[in-house]
Amino acid sequence: MNADQGLFVPLVLGILEGLTEFLPVSSTGHLLLADHFFGLSQPKTFIVLIQLGAILAVVTVYFAKLGLLIRDALTGKAYAWQFALAVVLACLPAVVAGVLLRDFIQGDLWESATLICATLLVGGIVLLFVDRMKLEPKYDDIYRFPWQLALIIGLFQMVSLVPGVSRSGSTVVGGMLFGASKRAAAEFTFFIALPIMVGAFGYDLYKSRDLIDGSIALNVAIGFAAAFVAGALVVRYLLNFVSRYGFAPFAWWRILVGSAGLIAIFAFGPTLPA
Repeated sequence: MNADQGLFVPLVLGILEGLTEFLPVSSTGHLLLADHFFGLSQPKTFIVLIQLGAILAVVTVYFAKLGLLIRDALTGKAYAWQFALAVVLACLPAVVAGVLLRDFIQGDLWESATLICATLLVGGIVLLFVDRMKLEPKYDDIYRFPWQLALIIGLFQMVSLVPGVSRSGSTVVGGMLFGASKRAAAEFTFFIALPIMVGAFGYDLYKSRDLIDGSIALNVAIGFAAAFVAGALVVRYLLNFVSRYGFAPFAWWRILVGSAGLIAIFAFGPTLPA
């Protein structure tokens, strides 16, 4: 990163993280490509840590619902415990795989711009295909998702550890293919993001504690705040957008970004000219 970029880079990356974390377009993929193509670089730990800002946006927007769920769970309401089990099952596969494969994922996979562009492109095609399928939704209430559906969504989410696949995109596709409505599939991703990203934040913070100094902490704080504000806007309006337009706009965006990235890589090589 150029010295004269100052705090501009963490601000831009924070906004980019907040805008893309809950959209099926891969926030990690966009952040890594922003570094590769535009030199907007930060330590890899920065990418994981600022994601918590976007996740806290869910808590803000869904504060009342979360409070109601906790109250009903404590008073023994069956639906609240069923939903809690669904969230745990949906998170478990990605948590286990993420811990076991962390170094490989943040090493070899994060370094490959070609892989990221390819997964954006292929994932966009898959999302567009599933969005246009004539599916008959069985589940429109996320609080009544059966444990089998939650586990299947969790297995799909595990695939999103590959950069460019998209956590929300993979869970949306898995949910829709196995009976969830478009709106319910999108909303469920908000809730399963909470334990996944809080866990990733804590684990990566612990693993990288010796690498965080005062300057990095300031950048993380700026990116965190920007991701929180942008994420809150997305969470507030995404479900209505999906109900009206589906996921096709996001699929076409993935195809556009992935194709443009691959063209640039083949034209200039994997290492772009400075």
